[in-house]
Amino acid sequence: MAVPMESQLQSIFEDVVVGDRFDERTKLVSCLGAFRQYWSTLPQESHDQCVQWIVRFIHSQHSPKRISFLYDCLAMAVETSLLPPRMVCQALMSSDSLEWERTQLWALTFKLIRKIIGGVDYKGVRDLLKAVMDKIQTVPNFMSSAVVQQLLAAREVVEYILDRNACLLPAYFAVTEIRKLYPEGMLSHWLLGSLISDFVDSFRPTARINSICGRCNLLPVVNNSGAICNSWKLDPTTLRFPLRGMLPYDKDLFEPQTGLLRYVLEQPYSRDMVCNMLGLNKQHKQRCPVLEDQLVDLVVYAMERSETEEQFDDGGTSQLLWQHLSSQLIFFVLFQFASFPHMVLSLHQKLAGRGLIKGRDHLMWVLLQFISGSIQKNALADFLPVMKLFDLLYPEKECIPVPDINKPQSTHAFAMTCIWIHLNRKQLTRFLFLSVFRFLQQSLRNKSLPMTDYKIALLCNAYSTNSECFTLPMGVLVETIYGNGSMRITLPGTNCMASGSVTPLPMNLLDSLTVHAKMSLIHSIATRVIKLAHAKSSLALAPALVETYSRLLVYMEIESLGIKGFISQLLPNVFKSHAWGILHTLLEMFSYRMHHIQPHYRVQLLSHLHSLAAVPQTNQNQLHLCVESTALRLITALGSSEVQPQFTRFLNDPKTVLSAESEELNRALILTLARATHVTDFFTGSDSIQGTWCKDILQTIMNFTPHNWASHTLSCFPAPLQAFFKQNNVPQESRFNLKKNVEEEYRKWKSMTVENDIITHFSMQGSPPLFLCLLWKMLLETDHINQIGFRCALNIACDLSVLERIGARALVAHVRTFADFLVYEFSTSAGGQQLNKCIEILNDMVWKYNIVTLDRLILCLAMRSHEGNEAQVCYFIIQLLLLKPNDFRNRVSDFVKENAPEHWLQSDWHTKHMTYHKKYPEKLYFEGLAEQVNPPIQLHLQYLPIYFGNVCLRFLPVFDIVIHRFLELLPVSKSLETLLDHLGGLYKFHDRPVTYLYNTLHYYERHLRDRTNLKRKLVHAIMSSLKDNRTPGWCLSETYLKCAMNPRDDNVWIPDDTYYCKSPGPFPNCDWRFNEFPNPAAHALHVTCVELMALAVPGKDVGNALLNVVLKSQPLVPRENITAWMNAIGLVITALPEPYWIVLHDRIVSVISSAVLSSETEWVGYPFQLLDFTACHRSYSEMHCSYILALAHAVWHHSSIGQLSLIPKFLSEVLKPIVKTEFQLLYVYHLVGPFLQRFQQERTRCMLEIGVAFYEMLQAVDQHSKHLAYMDPICDFLYHIKYMFTGDSVKDQVERIICSLRPAMRLRLRFITHISKMEPAAAASTATSVPQSSSVSSPAAQSGAGPSNIPLSVGQ
Repeated sequence: MAVPMESQLQSIFEDVVVGDRFDERTKLVSCLGAFRQYWSTLPQESHDQCVQWIVRFIHSQHSPKRISFLYDCLAMAVETSLLPPRMVCQALMSSDSLEWERTQLWALTFKLIRKIIGGVDYKGVRDLLKAVMDKIQTVPNFMSSAVVQQLLAAREVVEYILDRNACLLPAYFAVTEIRKLYPEGMLSHWLLGSLISDFVDSFRPTARINSICGRCNLLPVVNNSGAICNSWKLDPTTLRFPLRGMLPYDKDLFEPQTGLLRYVLEQPYSRDMVCNMLGLNKQHKQRCPVLEDQLVDLVVYAMERSETEEQFDDGGTSQLLWQHLSSQLIFFVLFQFASFPHMVLSLHQKLAGRGLIKGRDHLMWVLLQFISGSIQKNALADFLPVMKLFDLLYPEKECIPVPDINKPQSTHAFAMTCIWIHLNRKQLTRFLFLSVFRFLQQSLRNKSLPMTDYKIALLCNAYSTNSECFTLPMGVLVETIYGNGSMRITLPGTNCMASGSVTPLPMNLLDSLTVHAKMSLIHSIATRVIKLAHAKSSLALAPALVETYSRLLVYMEIESLGIKGFISQLLPNVFKSHAWGILHTLLEMFSYRMHHIQPHYRVQLLSHLHSLAAVPQTNQNQLHLCVESTALRLITALGSSEVQPQFTRFLNDPKTVLSAESEELNRALILTLARATHVTDFFTGSDSIQGTWCKDILQTIMNFTPHNWASHTLSCFPAPLQAFFKQNNVPQESRFNLKKNVEEEYRKWKSMTVENDIITHFSMQGSPPLFLCLLWKMLLETDHINQIGFRCALNIACDLSVLERIGARALVAHVRTFADFLVYEFSTSAGGQQLNKCIEILNDMVWKYNIVTLDRLILCLAMRSHEGNEAQVCYFIIQLLLLKPNDFRNRVSDFVKENAPEHWLQSDWHTKHMTYHKKYPEKLYFEGLAEQVNPPIQLHLQYLPIYFGNVCLRFLPVFDIVIHRFLELLPVSKSLETLLDHLGGLYKFHDRPVTYLYNTLHYYERHLRDRTNLKRKLVHAIMSSLKDNRTPGWCLSETYLKCAMNPRDDNVWIPDDTYYCKSPGPFPNCDWRFNEFPNPAAHALHVTCVELMALAVPGKDVGNALLNVVLKSQPLVPRENITAWMNAIGLVITALPEPYWIVLHDRIVSVISSAVLSSETEWVGYPFQLLDFTACHRSYSEMHCSYILALAHAVWHHSSIGQLSLIPKFLSEVLKPIVKTEFQLLYVYHLVGPFLQRFQQERTRCMLEIGVAFYEMLQAVDQHSKHLAYMDPICDFLYHIKYMFTGDSVKDQVERIICSLRPAMRLRLRFITHISKMEPAAAASTATSVPQSSSVSSPAAQSGAGPSNIPLSVGQ
C-alpha cells in the first residue's frame, strides 16, 4: 500500500509544483481538490503516514517559493477541515529535515505552526510546546546575527502558546513542561530570552499560595501526636520537601532540610520518626547516604561539645548525647540504613585538622558498640577505616597509662584497646595501649573478680567475641544475680521461696557494658528463665535476677533479645510450660518496671493476656488478679495518638484485643478510646462512627459484654460515641428486682440444712451471681459467718466449696452484682449507726475476711452505670471504703513515706518490699475467713512470687478511673478533693503523672471550666506528690506556683502578657530512659499545656493570649526568632482543647473582614508580595494580615487531621458569606492551599469539600467585583488543585459555577470542565490581544482529561 500512496501523492503535488500555467490561487484549489478526492479514499490508519509523506516531500524541496506554496496548501487544508491541525503540526515537528541551519525552512515551518496551532487540542498544544522547545535547544549558543531573525519564528510559536489570553492550553501544563526542561536554577535558551523566565515567574504567586509560611523553620516534637502525620516527610535521597507540581517554589523549599532531620535525630527515642520521615522500612534494607551524613555531623557536634565540658560522668548533656548517639548508630547501621565503613571514613575526613581529641574515648566507645557485635559477621575490611581514626585522634608517642578503673568513665578510656583486641591486631609497631592491654591480660589471670570496680565490665567489653576469655567475667556477673544455689529467701505470701540474691546489677555497671556484652547477659537470663519454666521449679527466681532483667529491657539497642524476645519468645514459652509463678513475675515486671515500650508490643501483650484469661489454669485468685491488673494498666496507659494506629491493625479480628468476659476491661478500653478520639479530635466534624475504624471494635465489645453508660459519663464522650451507645441501649435489671432476688436466695439459704445441698445450689452453673450479696446479708444480720457459711465462702477449704466452683474469673460477676446491691442497700439505709455498720462490714469483707480485694471492688463500683442519687451513693461508698477505716490510708501513708519511685537507682528495693509486706501482708485466698472459723481451718496455699506489687500500686490505675468518674458528677466535687488530700501521695509512683493530668484536664475541659478550685486541687495533689523526687522547676513555673496556687476565690490570679511570653524551663538533665517522656521537648510541651489548662482563665482568653505573643509587640519576643516562637505557639495551642485553638478562626475572620482586604479601592502594593511573610518580615514591611497568615500556617502545620477537618465547615459556613473581594479570595487561598496535600493523604472528603468551596467563593467574588486583576494566578491555582489533588471528582459541582463566571474567567477555566471555547467575538471583547488571524484559531471541545475521582498527572 505504501508504494501506491507515494506515487499518487507525488503525482498530485509534483504536477502543481512543477507546472506554471495557472496562478497561485488556481494551483491551490486544483491541488487541494485532487488531494481531497484522494484523502477521502484513504483508511483512517493511513492518515498519519500520508501527512508525514507530504511533510517529507515539502522538506525535500530547495526552492523557498515552492516550500511556501506547499505550506499554503497545508494551511488551507487545515482551514477547510480537510487535515487535522494536530497531525500536521506533529508531522512538521518530527521531521528530521527541520534543522536550524535551514533557516528559511525553519522560519516557514514555525510560521505555519503559529497559523494553525489554534485548532489543536490542549494536550496536543502541550506536546507541541515540548517539541518546539526541544528543537530550540538544538540551536547553538554562538552563531551569526544574520540568521537570528529567521530563527525567531520558533520563539513566536512559544510566545503564542504561552499567551494567557489566547488560552490554547492550561498555563499549568505549559509551566510543567518548561520546568521539566529547565529545572530550578537552570537558565532557558537564549533564543527564548526572558519569555520563559517571565512566564515561570508568573507562577510564583501560585507556588506561594501552596507554600507554608516559614516551613523550613517549623520543627516537631518527637513522639507527639502531630509528629506521626505526613507534614514531616522528606525525600530520602535529597532531604527535600515532597512538593506537588512543577511550580517555582521559593528557593529555601528546594534546599535539603538537613536542619530538620538533624534536630529529630538529636532527640532520644526518635528512630521511628526518622524512619517515618524518610520512608525507611526495616523489612527492606536500603542505604540512606543523607542519613549517614547527619549521623556523622552529630558525632562531630558531640566531639565539639566534649571539648568544652570539664566533667563527663555526671549525667551531663554530653554524656546523654553520647549515650543517645550510641543507640542511634546501632539501630541505623544494624538495619543497613547506614554503612559503618562509609561513616567512619566520613568522620575521619571531617575531624582531620580539627584537633578535637577530648571526646575521642567517647567516640571509640560508640564505635566499639557496633564492632564488638558485628566483627564475627562482617569482613575485617569493614572495620579497618577505624585505624585511620586511631592515627588521627591518638597522636601520642608514649604509652597511655591505665585509667582509674573505679570510675565508670574508664570503660570509655579502654574502648580503643578493646577495638584492637576485637580486630585481633596485637602485633603492632606502635602500640600506645600496651600498658592497658597488659592490665587486661593480667586481670584475666585473676579468677576472683570484685564487683567494687569496673574491671569485670572492661573484661566483658574486651573479650565478648572470645569465648575462652569471656566466660570468666560474664560468669561472675551471672552468678551475682542468680545466687549461689544454696541460699533461700522468702517472698510475700505463703510457702513462696526464691533464690537468695537480692542486689541487682547497678545501672552504671550495665551502662558500662557494650551492646554485645549486654546481649550476652540478657540472653543468659532469658535462657535460664525458660529452662526453669520447663523444669517447673518450685523455687522462684532470685529478686536480683528479676530486677536486673527489668533494667536490661530498657536498652533499645538490644530490642531483638530484649523486649521483642520478652513478648514473642519468653512469655509464650513460660505459658506453654504452665510456669504460673514465672508468668506472674513477668507480668509484674511489665506493670511496674518497664519504660518506653513501643505501643505495638504493649497491644501484643494485651492480646496475649486476653487469650490467657480464657485458660482454665489461670482461673485462680492471684494470677487472675495479676492478669486483669496488667491488662488494665496496658489499656489506660495507651497514648491518645497510639490508639488508632494500633487498633486498626486488628480490624479483621477485633476479638483478639478485647476481653470476652471482663466488662471492666472493655469499659476501660471504651473510656480510653473516648479520651483518645477527643484529644486527637478524630471525630471532629463527624456525627457518626459509621465507616470509622472503631465501629467494629465497639460492636464486638457490646456483643461480648453488653452494658450502658451513665448519662453524666456519656455526656463527656465525643458525639459519635454518644450516638452509638444511645442506639445500642441495653436493658438493665431494676434495683428492686435485684433486691427481691437476693431476699429470695437468702431465704433458700436459711431454709437449707444439708451442706451439700447449699454448695450444689449456689455453685450451679447458670446460677445468678448473688453469692457475695448473701454473705453480706449474713454478716449484716449475724455479725459473723458460721461454719457452713465459711465452707461456702472458702476457695481452697474443700473441693466442694462454692467459691472454688465459681472460680476467680466468674467471681468478678458476683462482685459486679454485689456493687449494684451495695448501692441499693446504702440508698435505702436509715443512716447513722446503720450506715456505720454497713461500711464496717464492707470493710471487714475486704480486710478481715479477704473475700474481695479493695482494688477489684472499687473498680467494679466505679464502672457501674448509676444515675442521679444512686450515682452519688455509689461514689459515697467508694469514699467511705477508701477513707473511713484506717486500713487503706495507713497502707498508703507507710508505702509513700518509706519508698521512692526511682527504682533504677535503688539496690535495696527488695528489703523495703519485704518489710512492707510483713507489716501489711497480701491475703488473696480468703485466709481471713479461715481465721474466723472455730476451729480455724488450716490452708495449704502456694502463693505466686511477688517482687514489686502491692495493693497501693495495684490501686493506682483504679484511682485514675475513680478520679475521672468523680469529675463527671458535679455534686461529688468535695468528695474528690477529700480523696486527693488523703491519697494523692500515691501519684509519686504513677508511671505517667503529667500525662494523666494532661489527659484529664484536656478531656474534662468543659466540666472543669468553671471549677477552678477543683482544677487547682487536682494539679496540686499530683504535682506535690513528686516534689521530693524532682528538682525545682521540673514541671510548674515559679510564677504559677507563687500566684495560681492561692486558694482564695475572691482573688483569682489573671496572668498578664509577660507570663505567656516566658518560655518554660530550662529543665534539668535527666535519664530519659526512665522518664515519663522520651525527650525534653515532649516534657516541655506537656508541662506547659498542663499549666495553661490549670489556669483559672477561660480557654478562649488563654488561646488569645498565646496568639498575642507574636501578634502584639512583646519585648520578650525578639524579631529575629519570630518563626521559632510561632512554631512553639503552634505546638502548644494544638495540644490544647478546642476552645483554646478555635480562637484562631476568630482572628482570621477579623482579618478577612478588615478594610485592608474588603475594600474595593486599589490595594497598597502587590498582594502576593505582601502575603509573603518571610520576605516582608526581613524588610520590616509585614502587615497584620501576613502575621495572621504565618501564625495560622504554623498552627495548622502542627494540627492533627481531626483539628484540620474543621476547615471545610469554617470555609463554607463562616468565610464564604464574607468573601466578596479578590484580595479576600486570595487570602483564603493562601491560608488553606498549603494543606490540600495533607487532606488528600489523610482525609480526602475534606479536600473535595474545600475544592468546591474555593469555586463557590470565586463565584461570589466574580459577581461582586467589577474588575478582576489576578485572574491568572487564581486560575493557575485551581488547575493545580485539579491536576494534583481532586482530578474530576468535583467536576459536576464546579461545572455549573464555571459556566456562570465572566467570559474571560470562563475562557481560562474551560479545560477544567471541557466546555467549548467561547465564540471568537466574545473572546475578542474580553481579550483584545488575541490575534484573529483565521477561523481555526479556536480548539474544539475535548474529552475528559483523565479518570474521575483520582488526581491527574500533568503528563496525562
